[in-house]
Amino acid sequence: MSKISKFFKGGGSAGSKGRGGPSPQEALARLRETEEMLSKKQEYLETRIERELAVARQHGTKNKRAALQALKRKKRYEKQLNQIDGTLSTIEFQREALENSHTNTEVLKNMGYAAQAMKKVHENMDLNKIDDLMQDITEQQDVAQEISDAISNRGTFADEFDE
Repeated sequence: MSKISKFFKGGGSAGSKGRGGPSPQEALARLRETEEMLSKKQEYLETRIERELAVARQHGTKNKRAALQALKRKKRYEKQLNQIDGTLSTIEFQREALENSHTNTEVLKNMGYAAQAMKKVHENMDLNKIDDLMQDITEQQDVAQEISDAISNRGTFADEFDE
């Protein structure tokens, strides 16, 4: 089975069968492989275009027929190159979308985990007990402030001993 048919038919890897589809990591790896393959083909076509241009220049006006054939091949290679560019753009877009989806899924899982932890922390807390505790703390802070004010108020001692 060719690489492309494996790519579109699921590839036949034992890891992805039975789970209902490939994992995001498997899909990303395959997309990267396809990108590499297309990049190599791009390089190959670019060298072929350069060769055909050299052939066309070499024949120039001496052998117009050979020069025209070389230019036609060059044109075909350029068309293939444009198609590969479009395909690569599509694959890059799909890879980025898959990476973003995978990231969003992980973030959502972690947020759910954190929500469960918060729920567990708060399950033993009673709102009425918390309210009572806060009132007690406020009362004790008021008492402490009154004591502090009484201790720091020196003016009343000086007036009593003056007479």
